[in-house]
Amino acid sequence: MNLIPTSLVGSLPQPEWLIDRQKLSHRMPPRVRAEELWRIPPEFLEQAQNDATRLAICQQERAGLDILTDGEIRRESYSNRFATALDGLDLDHPGKVTSRTGHSIPVPRVVGKIRRKHPVEVRDLEFLRANTDRAVKITLPGPFTMSQQALNDYYATDEEMALDYAAAVNEEIKDLFAAGADIVQIDEPWMEAHPEKARRFGLAAVRRALQGVTGTTALHICFGYAALVPGRPAAYSFLEELEDSPVDQISIETAQSALDCAVLAKLPSKAIILGVLDLSRHEVETAETVAARIRRALPYVNPERLIAAPDCGMKYLPGEVAFGKMKSLVAGAKVVRNELAGRPAARSRGRP
Repeated sequence: MNLIPTSLVGSLPQPEWLIDRQKLSHRMPPRVRAEELWRIPPEFLEQAQNDATRLAICQQERAGLDILTDGEIRRESYSNRFATALDGLDLDHPGKVTSRTGHSIPVPRVVGKIRRKHPVEVRDLEFLRANTDRAVKITLPGPFTMSQQALNDYYATDEEMALDYAAAVNEEIKDLFAAGADIVQIDEPWMEAHPEKARRFGLAAVRRALQGVTGTTALHICFGYAALVPGRPAAYSFLEELEDSPVDQISIETAQSALDCAVLAKLPSKAIILGVLDLSRHEVETAETVAARIRRALPYVNPERLIAAPDCGMKYLPGEVAFGKMKSLVAGAKVVRNELAGRPAARSRGRP
């Protein structure tokens, strides 16, 4: 693996022939199923998703990424593929919650004990693993985020519900590693949206989700999709608390927010997946722009603990823009890698 390897956070744009991208872009990420987004008849949908996933893998290889994902091509949103496959939900009579943008959105209504009925993303991982010889990562919605994207009509407390979501995530993670995953990432954007709740029971849910897990794990925390959530605060409301979590890698965004990377010194045991592509703009960064964003982290994180990535998922970008940004990501990491050539390697505490 290269020094400062490159990776996606998770998603790539789905082709227009596969999904109605106009409908997708004019709504918040669905928490319940949104089958009306797919352009392909149900009997041919899996075959079409296979073809689009192969294209996503090929694009990442052509761009030169070191760690590949499946592009989340089979998903209507980053979370609903897994979250709606669990037991204990009434999907026919959804509830509503308020999103981080203030919109009321339909969500699964919890009416019984949350359980995983069967593996959900294992076949996705197996397909990815069979179509590349590079390192592979797959993403899951985190238990805290799923607990905030559901209406609780069963549990005495949201904390109890989050711990059962965590047990379901734990089973899935173990099966994903058994199927060949190199890295499993849980997405927890709602930890930033609800930091006080995250402090109260979010970390406990993450610990339960990773109980007994031996593979390399990551956690993504962000301010929301740039295409849907405009503007960025100057700093995270919940980040340094993750030093006390069992996660190996922390994925953050720094490009759009021009984040002060000094906060990374408070995560000394973690590898950092550093967001260095601004997804609020369609202009493709130069290699030097990417390199400059990587350099901002070097005073606080040894390069052996850095992975270069986009700020967030690239789902809402035009396909040609996403590909150009991936190439710039690889080129910018190479610039910094060449600058560091000959430096004695520091001992890494996080697992890249």
